[in-house]
Amino acid sequence: MAEQENDTKNQQLQNLRTELQKHLEKPLAKGDAWFLVDNHWFKQLKKYVGMEGAMFDSGGKEMGEESANPGPIDNKPLFKEDGEDIREHMIDELDYVLVPEEAWDLLVEKFGISETQEPVKRKVVEHGMFVKHCKVEVYYIEFQLAENSNLEETKKKKFSKSDTLEHIQNVMREEFNIATEADTRLWNKYTSNTYEQLARLDNTVQDAGLFSGQLIIIEIKNEDGTWPRQARSTGTLGTNGSTSPIPAPPPQPLGTSSSFDKKEGSPVGTGASTSTASSSRYNFSGTSATYGDGGVSDKAQPGICGLSNLGNTCFMNSIIQGLSNTPEIIEYFDNDNYLEDINEDNPLGMKGEIAKSFGQLIKDMWSGKFTYVVPRAFKMAVGRFAPQFSGYQQQDSQELLTFLLDGLHEDLNRVKHKPYVEMSDSDGKADSDVAMEAWDNYKKRNDSVILDIFHGLLKSTVVCPECPKVSVTFDPTCYLSLPLPVKKERQVEVFLVYLDPLKPPTQFKVTAPKNGSMGDLCIALGKLANVPGESLVVTDVYNHRFHKIYTSDDQLSHILDRDDIFVYETDNTDSNNVTVPVYLREKKNCSSYAPSNLFGQPLLCSLPQSCTSSQLYDHLLQRMARYVSRPAQEDDWWKPPPKSPDSGQGDDCSMEQGEGSSGGSSEESPTSETEPGKASTAAETPDDDMLSEEEEVVGPLKMFSLHLVNSYGNAQIEPISEQEEEAITLNSKNYLSLDWHPRAKQKFFNEKAAEDFSQDDSWHGKTTPKKQVIKLSECLKLYTSQEKLGADDAWYCPNCQKHQQATKKFDLWSLPEVLVIHLKRFSYNRYWRDKIDTLIEFPVNNLDMTQYVINATHGQAIYDLISVSNHYGGMGGGHYTAYGKNKTDG
Repeated sequence: MAEQENDTKNQQLQNLRTELQKHLEKPLAKGDAWFLVDNHWFKQLKKYVGMEGAMFDSGGKEMGEESANPGPIDNKPLFKEDGEDIREHMIDELDYVLVPEEAWDLLVEKFGISETQEPVKRKVVEHGMFVKHCKVEVYYIEFQLAENSNLEETKKKKFSKSDTLEHIQNVMREEFNIATEADTRLWNKYTSNTYEQLARLDNTVQDAGLFSGQLIIIEIKNEDGTWPRQARSTGTLGTNGSTSPIPAPPPQPLGTSSSFDKKEGSPVGTGASTSTASSSRYNFSGTSATYGDGGVSDKAQPGICGLSNLGNTCFMNSIIQGLSNTPEIIEYFDNDNYLEDINEDNPLGMKGEIAKSFGQLIKDMWSGKFTYVVPRAFKMAVGRFAPQFSGYQQQDSQELLTFLLDGLHEDLNRVKHKPYVEMSDSDGKADSDVAMEAWDNYKKRNDSVILDIFHGLLKSTVVCPECPKVSVTFDPTCYLSLPLPVKKERQVEVFLVYLDPLKPPTQFKVTAPKNGSMGDLCIALGKLANVPGESLVVTDVYNHRFHKIYTSDDQLSHILDRDDIFVYETDNTDSNNVTVPVYLREKKNCSSYAPSNLFGQPLLCSLPQSCTSSQLYDHLLQRMARYVSRPAQEDDWWKPPPKSPDSGQGDDCSMEQGEGSSGGSSEESPTSETEPGKASTAAETPDDDMLSEEEEVVGPLKMFSLHLVNSYGNAQIEPISEQEEEAITLNSKNYLSLDWHPRAKQKFFNEKAAEDFSQDDSWHGKTTPKKQVIKLSECLKLYTSQEKLGADDAWYCPNCQKHQQATKKFDLWSLPEVLVIHLKRFSYNRYWRDKIDTLIEFPVNNLDMTQYVINATHGQAIYDLISVSNHYGGMGGGHYTAYGKNKTDG
C-alpha cells in the first residue's frame, strides 16, 4: 500500500516537473508578466521535484522526500526589512529566479504562498532600436515629481522604462490635482538653470534618456494662454546631478585600463577627466536642444573638456576621456577624415551611427568652446546597438572599450564586401609564414583606422597532453588583458558553534584558498580554534533555518560576503551517532505552524541513531544548557497567572514576551534574523484556548514537543512520540523541530543568553595579510607563461577527437601603435564576485615591451603612458575616473 502511494506521489511530482520545465522554457516576450521567486526556496523546490541542476544544499537527496518539501512560497528574503519594497542590487539566479506567469500560477496552486506576502510581479520590456533585446524589468526607475509653481515640494514615484511620457504626465496631473481642462507640459531639470522640455509624449522613459533620481516638472498653462516658464529659443540641456555623491578619489588610483602611445616623451597630466556638468547639440524628445549656458565658456581649452555623468555612466566617460586623449584618434576624427570611411552597409557594423556620434563628440571636446559636454547622443547610440549599455547602471569600462573599438572598426571598415577566407593550421610551418598568412587573411576582411592604430598579433600555442598534436594560431587583438599574480586567498567571516554546549558561539575571520573547498575552510578554522577540522560542518543560516548545509567538497565560492556562515563542531567519534539539524519553533493556536514561528539559532546536533523519547529530550536539553533552564518538579509553569479583576482577557500570549527579550541588535546577534530586534511573540490566541481540561490540571509532559519536519521547518512530516520509553530511530536525512510551549519559552528560554557570542583575535584583523605591490612586468610574465587549461575550458584535439586539458601559451608577435592594457581586477562566477585591489606599479614613460615580443624582425616597442581609466570601490558599485595627457600641452 505504501509503495503504491509512493508511486502515485512520484508520478504526480514527475508531472509537476514536466509542466514546470515547459513553462520555464518560455521565451521572453514584450509585455508578458514574470514573477520573482526567492532563489533559496526555488532550489529547494528543484530538489523536491527532482529537476536537473538541483544542488543538494540541505534536505533529502531523493525526489519526493518530505524533508525536501519547500512548503509555501517564501519571498521574505527578497524584501527590505520594512517589507514595503524589494531589496536593491539583487542578482538574477543568485538572490531570485524569474518565472513566467504560468509557472507562478502552477507553483501557487501546488504549494501556496506565505501569509501576508504579495507576489512580486514584473513586466518584460524591450531594449534597443535595431538590436531588439527583451528583459524582465526587475527594478523600476524612481523620479522626483514637482509642480512648476512649487519646485520645493517633490513626490517620489517609480516608473517602468517602457512607460510613456504621456503616462507620467497623467500620473502627475492626478498627483497634483490638476484640472482636466488645463493644458500642461513636462520638463526635466538638470541643474538650477538648465531644463529640457519633454515634448514627445509618445516617447518612453528609455527613449527620452531619463535616469533615476531626475526631477520631472509639470507646468500648467496660464489663463491668458502664456506659459509661466517661457521657453527659450531652444530648450536647454545641462548637468544631470548624480543621484549619489561621488567619492573623492584616493591619492594612488588603481588603474583598470591604461593606454600607452609609442614614445612621445611628455609626462602625464590630469587634463580631461569626468565632470558633473553637461551639454549636447543633439535633438531629443522633440526639442532642438543646444548647449546649456554652463558648457560654453571663453576660458574653455581644446581637449580640457569634462563629460556629464548621466546617472552611473562614469564607466563610459572614463573610456571616452582616454580615447579623446589619443593623438591618432583626435587627428582622424577632429579633421573629419572619418566621414569618407563610414560604412553604413556593413552587416557587422552599427550603420555608421557609432562612428558618427563618437566623431561628433570628439570634435565637440576639441573645439575649444566647451568646458563640458553631455555624451547623451553617443550613449543612446551605443544603447541601441548594445542593449547591455542602454540603462543607467554601472558597467565595466573594459567591456565598453571592447564594444566601442569593435563597433568603430566595423563602422569605419574600408572593406565593403568581405571575401570568404579559410583558416588553415600551422602544420609545422615557420612562425613568420603562419603569422604573415594570418595577418593577410585578416586584412582581406578588415581595414580601418582602428586596426591601423590598435591591432596587434598574438601567437597561441596549444599542446595536447596525450598525442603529439601542437596547434599554433595567430590572432589579431586590440588589447592585452593581463592576469594579476596575487595570492589567491580570501577571508571568510564565520561563527563557530562548539560541541561544548556551555561555550558561546565565537566569531572568526578565516583565511582560506579562494578556489578551495569547504574542507579547506574547516582545516583553517580548526587550526585557529584548536578543534579537529574534520569534525566541522559549514552551514549558511538565515531566517532561523539552514539555507545550506555544505559538504566538505563543496566549493568555497558558494559563500557570498553577505551570507551568515555558521560552522558547527560535531561528534564524529561515535559511529552510533548521527548529525541532525534541529529547529526551534514556538507553538501557536494548537497545531498551526508557519515560517514566522521559527525563532533563535538552529542547531546541528550529534544524536544517537537509536534512543528512547526521554533520552532524546534530555540530549536536546543538554545541548541547550547554556540558555535553557529546567523547571523545578513542583513548578506548574503551564498554568496561566491568576486573572486580575480588570484584565478582561487574562493572559493573552499575543503580547510581547517580556521587556527587551530580543537580546540586542542584528549586528550583535549571531542568530541571522531577517527582522532583528523584534521580540518573539507567543500564540495569537490566549494560552487557555490551547490547553485541554486535562492539560489544565496535569500540564504538558515536556516544555517542547518534537516533530520531524521539512528542511524549511514550515511543513510537518510526523510527530515524535512523547511516551518516555518509546524507541526513536533517527537518520541523517531527518530534520527535527522543537515546538515550544509559549509559557515554557517565556519562562525557561533565556533569549539574551542564547544570543551571546564572543570574538576571536582573528576577527579584529590581527591576521589580515599585508598589502601586495606588483610590477606590471610580473603581470606580463604571467600572461606569457604556459598554463594548463581547466576542465571547463578543455580544448578539442582533432587527433584524439575529444576534449583535452591541454597546455596553452600566449606570445606577443606584433604590437600596435597604441597599446591598451587591461588589468583583470574583477573576477566573477555564479556565486562569487570579487575585485583584486592590489597596487600595480607601471612606468609613466619608456615602457619597453621589446623583450616580450618573440618576432625577431619586430624592432623596438617602447611606449609612453597617455591615459588611465581608474575604478574606485568594490564590485557592488564604485566610481570610474580618468587621467589623460593633453596632446597640446602635456
